Amino acid sequence: MTEMHARQNKGPLTGLRVLELGHFIAAPFCTRILGDLGAEIIKIESPGKGDPIRSWGKMVNGKSLWWSVHGRNKKSVTLNMKVPGGLEIAKQLIVECDAIVENFRPGQLDRWGLGADVISRINPDCIVVHVSGYGQTGPDRDRPAFGVIGEAIGGLRYLTGFPEGVTSLPPARTGVSLGDMVAGLYAAIGLLSAVHARSSRPGDKPPSVDVALTESVFSLMEGSLPEYGKLQEVRQPTGATLPTNAPSNAYPAKDGRWVIIAANSDALFRRLMELIERDDLAIDPRFSDNPGRVAHAEELDAAISIWTMGRDASSTANILADADIPATLINTIEDCANDAQLKDRDMILAVDDPNFGDVLHPGVVPKIFGNDAGGVSWPGPDIGAHTDHVLSELLGMTEDDIQTLRVEKTI
Repeated sequence: MTEMHARQNKGPLTGLRVLELGHFIAAPFCTRILGDLGAEIIKIESPGKGDPIRSWGKMVNGKSLWWSVHGRNKKSVTLNMKVPGGLEIAKQLIVECDAIVENFRPGQLDRWGLGADVISRINPDCIVVHVSGYGQTGPDRDRPAFGVIGEAIGGLRYLTGFPEGVTSLPPARTGVSLGDMVAGLYAAIGLLSAVHARSSRPGDKPPSVDVALTESVFSLMEGSLPEYGKLQEVRQPTGATLPTNAPSNAYPAKDGRWVIIAANSDALFRRLMELIERDDLAIDPRFSDNPGRVAHAEELDAAISIWTMGRDASSTANILADADIPATLINTIEDCANDAQLKDRDMILAVDDPNFGDVLHPGVVPKIFGNDAGGVSWPGPDIGAHTDHVLSELLGMTEDDIQTLRVEKTI
């Protein structure tokens, strides 16, 4: 443990200590981003099974590969928040932390005895970041939600379908918990904004942060809301394309794969038409600007598809790249893992995990250039791996103190 702690990477957030009272995805994703950038993350887990994500995804020898990434750079401390001793230790930790990130149902901290007034009294400078399904206020605040609920209520799930009549299947999920992770990013932004406000206005009570999954997704909806508000138009699902620009779609290749082509500026459109030998379309006044191309997108897509069907996907993508037209194949995770650009940018990291050996992790985003860039100090730790270290180093407890807490099932 000493070795693990000693090799913690420095980053721009070094010196920021955050207490994570979170589980599943949204709050832990927030703290993972902060930890990647150098913040010290103390993750509280219930004794026993800990965060449910420890049992999600593919398992090796009973341990989750996902957890290796999800819990990285975090210090795992087991604590029973339902007993007075656990609550007292939580309060002691809050005294030592700059911020708390939690994603329980609204009111859970109060039920534990850690309401805003209590936190403010024991640490007036502590910032509290709440992440929940619907937010801390409003008629739906107490309803349960996960990321998929946020994606549906925020309007995104409706748009991931196909136009009416194409299929009777429901709109597809994105394949990852996008709503949770977007909320986690907003939580990180909110926390850092509150840190800035606290430092720029010393003496003032620091702001709290309230992030809702539903609102996080809703904020991504581009022009859908003003279009409805002004024109009463409801944006409809359009499958692989967008209703705002053209040509931009997935086009079939001879080998059965798809090529994404985004040639939706005037110059790119003309260049693409020249490449596929359709100069007649390049000079057609119907396609002289983006609104005209959107209105006749089906005709353009048909012409482009005839061209892409004449060759395999890889050669098609290469020809388009040589012509400086935005295009790509649709990558699987295997393609991503072997992508030269991602590798060059250190986005494919082989991290030594004691449970698995080398595990591929996604790199740190955003990139910070300088001596203190952040990074991966250690993979997701075993449950409670840092309990003794944190209680002794941060709270000054002795071995006997810690052993007593363990016998009492407080940790």
